[in-house]
Amino acid sequence: MLHRSFAEIAKGQQAASIDGILADIGVSSLQLDDAARGFSFQADGPLDMRMDPRGERTAEQVVNHLDERQLADVIYEFGEERRSRRIARAICRSRPIRSTAHLADVISAAARPMNQAERRIHPATRTFQALRIFVNRELEDLQALLEAAPRILKPGGRVVVISFHSLEDRIVKDAFREGAIKDKHFRVLTKKPVTATELESDRNPRARSAKLRAAEKV
Repeated sequence: MLHRSFAEIAKGQQAASIDGILADIGVSSLQLDDAARGFSFQADGPLDMRMDPRGERTAEQVVNHLDERQLADVIYEFGEERRSRRIARAICRSRPIRSTAHLADVISAAARPMNQAERRIHPATRTFQALRIFVNRELEDLQALLEAAPRILKPGGRVVVISFHSLEDRIVKDAFREGAIKDKHFRVLTKKPVTATELESDRNPRARSAKLRAAEKV
């Protein structure tokens, strides 16, 4: 077993040497449920959010040291949060922020839900997602994996990616489409993403947002 990020998948691998790749993108339930890791606002914990505890950048550093414009850009780009500037302004005015509960409270006060659709999701959800993605360079690592896959897969080898939000799914969909149409090294196996059945979602509510896409090396 190798302890590496997806970005390092090709490290030490010969060309056309891998039978298959299964990438489960995003944070795990074990990480979410451990308050000490700082991924969730459901229980108070330190603002960490590093998937690899050896990483240098933490959510606390991002929240307390990025300037207001940079912070707003992170929240908008990686959280798709339209109230990003209002939230960033509130965060900067409330510094220092050291805990998940404090950050969630600041965001909730700045971005109160205005309608029924907004009430279905906690006001801090998208900002926490944005910080986690930024801290762990998740989208960059996913893109590196998808770029490496055609080189290291054997002919007939398959790459399967499970993603959990639209930013990741869009990257996977575009990479597979370009690999099939432009570069001619993939055959797309999933015209539409495979999603959890109602029974699977009932058993594991976190599976509701999962989308699986697959492609085969030609």
